[in-house]
Amino acid sequence: MKDELKDITAIDLQKYLQVPKPKNKEMYEEMKATTPARIGVWRAGTRPLTETLLRFRADHAAAQDAVLNDVSEELIQKNNWVKLQSCCRDKDEYLTRPDLGRRLSEESLRILKDTCKKGADLQIIISDGLSSKAIEANISDFLPAFMQGLAGLGISTGTTVFVKYGRVAVMDVIGEELKPKVAVILLGERPGLGTAESLSAYLAYHPRVGMIESERTVVSNIHKGGTPATEAGAHIAGLVKTILDKKASGVNLEV
Repeated sequence: MKDELKDITAIDLQKYLQVPKPKNKEMYEEMKATTPARIGVWRAGTRPLTETLLRFRADHAAAQDAVLNDVSEELIQKNNWVKLQSCCRDKDEYLTRPDLGRRLSEESLRILKDTCKKGADLQIIISDGLSSKAIEANISDFLPAFMQGLAGLGISTGTTVFVKYGRVAVMDVIGEELKPKVAVILLGERPGLGTAESLSAYLAYHPRVGMIESERTVVSNIHKGGTPATEAGAHIAGLVKTILDKKASGVNLEV
């Protein structure tokens, strides 16, 4: 349709030159290519251009959607993840009570005990975190590469679980119960205006209640503009093997 509006969020800001007749176009292009930040966007008098302002608002809305929306039930069912929930009852409580996101509800703890394999080399945990969009955008590419890498290295896995309203430290509660050698939790990072699709992986050797944050190893910025999901999956599989061999993670891991 001729009257159809273009999607301004589809424009790559690092390649979009808004300054008219720049004195040094080559330097301008190089500068834009080095950062996803909003630089060289020009102006209308002392104000930003309408298009710049609209793009800012669109990216801000995408970030809000990533935080406030949930991972789809279809994705959870398609992957046969065991669904658990933290002690948070809803999204508002999740955002205002981080402590509740670090614990499992009584019902979820019972499900964990009754249905999940114990003593595996690796326990995989997936959670929405602060960006449901990060899970939706990356997990389908990440998991096949990750599982293939683990299989090639002879690493056994437990029952994959999905924790709704989960924080990083919910892996400690799960580790305490299932006693894997290593646990990894994949969850969405807090979205920004650059991307709302960034995934992080936190790994811990001998996960347990009471472990400190410096004992975790983290791989962040997994998304199409950072480390691609398939590449991250293969890399993290190798990292799990290193953690198993060294029997350490976080600051205790010497590689």
